[in-house]
Amino acid sequence: MDDEFYMRRALELARLTVGQTRPNPSVGCILVGDGRVVGTGTHLQAGGPHAEAFAVRQAGDRARGATAYVTLEPCAHHGRTPPCADLLIEAGVARIVVATADENPLVAGKGIDRLRKAGIAVEVGLLAEEARRINEAFFLFHRERRPRVTLKAAVSLDGRIATHTGESRWISGPESRTDAHLLRHGTDAILVGIGTVLADDPELTARLPNGSVQPLRVVLDSRLRTPPASKVVNGAAPTVIFTTQSADPAATAAFEASGAEVVYLGERISVAAVLDRLAARNIQSLLVEGGATIHGAFLDAGLFDEIVLYVAPRLIGGIDAPCAFGGTGIASVAAAPELEIRDITRTGDDVRIVAVPKRRLPCSPAS
Repeated sequence: MDDEFYMRRALELARLTVGQTRPNPSVGCILVGDGRVVGTGTHLQAGGPHAEAFAVRQAGDRARGATAYVTLEPCAHHGRTPPCADLLIEAGVARIVVATADENPLVAGKGIDRLRKAGIAVEVGLLAEEARRINEAFFLFHRERRPRVTLKAAVSLDGRIATHTGESRWISGPESRTDAHLLRHGTDAILVGIGTVLADDPELTARLPNGSVQPLRVVLDSRLRTPPASKVVNGAAPTVIFTTQSADPAATAAFEASGAEVVYLGERISVAAVLDRLAARNIQSLLVEGGATIHGAFLDAGLFDEIVLYVAPRLIGGIDAPCAFGGTGIASVAAAPELEIRDITRTGDDVRIVAVPKRRLPCSPAS
């Protein structure tokens, strides 16, 4: 039996639902009996059946004696759905190939252990890195208790995000902007600073032709200068504004009337404090679309996990034209974070570059 072939098909199923299952991971499952696929499934949304449940239901009696290929360790706890480990045992599955173990403390090896104790042959680790990349935010959140942070910007070929007059629409082309909406669709929250709100009045929603799952909109605004009529506080998606004690408390009422929430963080807004508050809301992934100041703050804090740059074939120039990263910056080249280029893709006339800090993804804890 070609284990890798079937696991790749399960991974394809998992990728189909990235962004729509939060806070749950995206999972795919394939059931194979007598050399044929007898059941397939993917988790569609939180609270709904898991991938294994769909696959077992489709397979029916053909699940008995079959091999299950699952991209993530089957759960062993009662949540909004019954444990998938128990479901596979009751269905009579004889062998299970798991891409990667789960790091959620509610699971974390318990599902694999239960399956093995039931006499089922379980193998763990096939295409583990690919499986973990599908749910990188989920794994990081349960490992570090903070959202996975992606810093995104559209820049000219000379690294500018706007002209010296502040004009930035549109540096990137329509294909890049559509791709950016896919990023928004796949993330739990989008963050900008007050500078971006005042300059661009963005709506910060995911707008895809077939519909989108809307992320939480986050604004960092130390003096609460966000205009109450801004698009970012309309009812298209939930909004939270982080501010400080220097803001006028009387201004809070106007935002709350629009459905936006205002959170006071003390004397200053720190990136770490914002991530802590978002983690408490079960936000597992954060897309930062701010300007140089906001991006610089995350760079200075060392709190980022991915960079996505859309590079347009334009030259802007100008000493006063802002670049993508401000802040204090790195003192020496040797101290600069070393990145690994993960992907380079053409998006229309532009080039999308995806880079991550040079560190290996952790291995699956159970085998």
